[in-house]
Amino acid sequence: MAAALAAGAAASVPFALLALLVEGAWPPLRRLDAGAADRLHAVALDHPAWTTTLRVLSDWVWDPATLRTAVALLTVWLLYRRAWRLAAWAATTAVGGALIGVLVKVVVERARPSLPDPVAHAPGYSFPSGHAMTGVTSCAVLLLVLLPLVPRGWRWLCWAAAGVSVLGVGFTRIALGVHWFSDVIGGWLLGGAVVVLTGWAFSAWRRDTGRSRTDVAEGLEPELADDHPDAPGRRS
Repeated sequence: MAAALAAGAAASVPFALLALLVEGAWPPLRRLDAGAADRLHAVALDHPAWTTTLRVLSDWVWDPATLRTAVALLTVWLLYRRAWRLAAWAATTAVGGALIGVLVKVVVERARPSLPDPVAHAPGYSFPSGHAMTGVTSCAVLLLVLLPLVPRGWRWLCWAAAGVSVLGVGFTRIALGVHWFSDVIGGWLLGGAVVVLTGWAFSAWRRDTGRSRTDVAEGLEPELADDHPDAPGRRS
């Protein structure tokens, strides 16, 4: 538990610092954001096919609606399996992350990039990136829930797919000119903090029901592969 809390603090503190730098319009951060936006925007304008691919990935494959739908379907399946605790964790992480992201956007009120001849548009405020944050929370939920059902030799592919998705969704938002670089970093940090804290709460819940501590590489609930995943376990 102490390690999980420390990891949660490690994710929360950098996010808070980044939010302060964004609010204070720290010059080095503004130059970094502007430089990344200008360079990637030039590439987007010069390569229309590349830009179209980014739009498809951002608006369909890694769109928050797509990822949240996947988590919602997973939650329904968990309820069907009578994995009540795991279903509650998945729903809490997804919904809590979305609400926290919206709240921070409203508090910070950062404007999105304004570029000449934009290749994409997005409504609302910019910091943190909702796409990036949803990518972290949704991929974490899907990964940590389903790992016990995947053969050990194939689990590295699941981790790789989750990592590519998280990095990919962030890159598309910057490359399309709808988010600053720091927006994406903020979304990753805040999403990571949410996952760590809800994961810690789930682990504590497991201990209270007599379950042993698990390694994150095994998923949050290794017993999911059993016929009765929420049956009480032996206390260790």
